[in-house]
Amino acid sequence: MWSTADDSMICRFTSEAKDKPMGCGILVTTYSMITHTQKRSWEAEQTMRWLQEQEWGIMVLDEVHTIPAKMFRRVLTIVQSHCKLGLTATLLREDDKIADLNFLIGPKLYEANWLELQKKGYIAKVQCAEVWCPMSPEFYREYLTTKTSKKMLLYVMNPSKFRSCQFLIKYHEKRGDKTIVFSDNVFALKHYAIKMNKPFIYGPTSQNERIQILQNFKFNQKVNTIFVSKVADTSFDLPEANVLIQISSHGGSRRQEAQRLGRILRAKKGAIAEEYNAFFYTLVSQDTLEMSYSRKRQRFLVNQGYSYKVITHLSGMDTDPDLMYKTREEQSQLLQQVLSASDLDCEDEKVPGEPGYRPSGATASKRAGGLSSMSGGDDAIYYEQRRRNAGSVHPLFKNLEAKCIILRGRIIKDLKSYHNTIRL
Repeated sequence: MWSTADDSMICRFTSEAKDKPMGCGILVTTYSMITHTQKRSWEAEQTMRWLQEQEWGIMVLDEVHTIPAKMFRRVLTIVQSHCKLGLTATLLREDDKIADLNFLIGPKLYEANWLELQKKGYIAKVQCAEVWCPMSPEFYREYLTTKTSKKMLLYVMNPSKFRSCQFLIKYHEKRGDKTIVFSDNVFALKHYAIKMNKPFIYGPTSQNERIQILQNFKFNQKVNTIFVSKVADTSFDLPEANVLIQISSHGGSRRQEAQRLGRILRAKKGAIAEEYNAFFYTLVSQDTLEMSYSRKRQRFLVNQGYSYKVITHLSGMDTDPDLMYKTREEQSQLLQQVLSASDLDCEDEKVPGEPGYRPSGATASKRAGGLSSMSGGDDAIYYEQRRRNAGSVHPLFKNLEAKCIILRGRIIKDLKSYHNTIRL
């Protein structure tokens, strides 16, 4: 828009679109495409070779706070550029790697004050609120006695939180607002969305389905609420959204809180002339670990000048006949669903750049074997052995990979280097 470049000079390199790079001077791609370690298609290999052979004038890194991650920082060594420019709205991480940006990219050049931008009309005026949802007796009893992996699911699936979410959605839909509901936990995301008959987006949702849901949300007057997982924390541009409800979050991450607030910060045109034209709700189960997480998450926004209003009771919620999970029988059925959930259901969704992330299609498998297999008698079976306490390992083995494969009595680093087997 503000340059003399035409379409022939721009090359797209994503999983969906791979343009031929002949005569191009501008490349648009993602961190994941450059740092991909698996086998590539012939077309992608040619583009990567061209990318690495170029001397780029400037490399612009959006969401630069993700660059210190182990995989994403490889972008800086793969791509050769004379100048680097990093952009982000939230220059913070919960680990101590944010300081690495000083030598990976360079010092901070400019930071805008959020409240000044709000006063000048560049971003929306947001009312932040924390809604306290009391735990039902049955859920709280299980919360106090159950093992750690189920605790999170119990306070996310709290019936009072479900009713609060349903009440807020109903209230804002009557006003004509557009609402985004965030949940890091996929089990809760699906349950809330299916029960309320709303569309939802998470990791496995196909690109075509995502586009269809987002287009409906933008232009269809009948679709005013969508549910999303943490895949929408960054790079989702929805100017129409002016209400955000958070039912599940990633621990005490300040960055995630600020990123989610950013989903509704776009300046609102033609909005109702009120003191606030955007609303940010965090639903918290009372007397649980979620309350301490919520305090930690709010620190960055409080430092920016925002204030949180605490709501202990939503007026009119008790008399609304359409809300679900009002009776003890319904709550007991929900509790049984939560208790029967697997350990995988209790975990948050993983996204690229996070520890433990597996790309789609990469799955772990278990194979059965007898005692003869353990002595190498079964060719088809191999076993994984993990070092738990690296400090107690003999110095000779400290350079080996943390995970090694024992295959027919030999210890090797990985299958690709089988010919370099280390014999003991």
